[in-house]
Amino acid sequence: MSRIFNAVLLLVILLVVVSYHFFAYTVDETQQAIITRFGKPVGQAVTKSGLHFKSPLDQVNYFEKRILIWDGEAEEITTLDKRFIWVDTTARWKIVDALKFMQSVGNETSAQTLLDDILDGATRDAISNRFLVESIRNSNSLLERLKSSEQSSDSANGDLSETAIEKIELGRDKLTQEILKKSSQIVANYGIELVDVIFKRINYVPKVQKKVYERMISERKRAAAQFRSEGLGKKAEIEGQMQKELERIQSEAYRKAQEVKGKADAEAVKIYADAYNRDPEFYAFSQTLETYKKTFTENTSLILNTNNDFYRYLKSASPDQDLLKDKGQ
Repeated sequence: MSRIFNAVLLLVILLVVVSYHFFAYTVDETQQAIITRFGKPVGQAVTKSGLHFKSPLDQVNYFEKRILIWDGEAEEITTLDKRFIWVDTTARWKIVDALKFMQSVGNETSAQTLLDDILDGATRDAISNRFLVESIRNSNSLLERLKSSEQSSDSANGDLSETAIEKIELGRDKLTQEILKKSSQIVANYGIELVDVIFKRINYVPKVQKKVYERMISERKRAAAQFRSEGLGKKAEIEGQMQKELERIQSEAYRKAQEVKGKADAEAVKIYADAYNRDPEFYAFSQTLETYKKTFTENTSLILNTNNDFYRYLKSASPDQDLLKDKGQ
């Protein structure tokens, strides 16, 4: 019984394997399939993953559903301004119509060859019809900045007319979009969709490198000079404001000092006036002594008349007694 059971089990397994091989197939999540019968497609592409069934005469052809990479060979291209450069381009693509792809291209290897011709041609056409700067830079920001700085500070930045900078019409990003748009119209006929096109690398041939580097250095020097000019202008503005504020503070301080000094002088005059009104003779005596102090030194010689008013306090060795006599005390 065990032998019969084993034989039946083996037969069932064999039938399942054979049936699966001839009547079923699976589609992975990353794949899509086309069923052909005697070399001709049967139905549309199968894009849903899982287990599917077919007739024993059908053949399953699998294609990638994921995004694929195209990496072209670097090619030498002459720009519109007669500059020779090496351009290395890459792109991403995917199969969106497996049936059309299989009928027109066949497989991924043939698709890579097809993309070589289409993308290389579109890249060559786009770059050869544009100036070199279009493939390198994206905007005119540097040119606009230098032109504006030329008007504000010619001495700092020099004359732009001596080394003209080409005006960018498209720029690097829009140039790749132009290549993508042109190529997409062609590859759509093969069931292919281009996701994007990127300039992976742009190298200059040796005879062009020196001139390009000189141009880059010149442009960057102009930009640096313009930045320095703006910085000096800002510095002068800040210093002017600082000087103006300093003068205002000093003027205000001087005004307040003069007010305090004026009040103090007025108070001193008032005190002196009060003292003078109380005892005019004593005030005259003290003022005369101050005059003696400021006038006489050890080597001072005076020739005075005895009737001189300046001499009256020198007549007596005791000015206090004379003062008392004058007061009638």
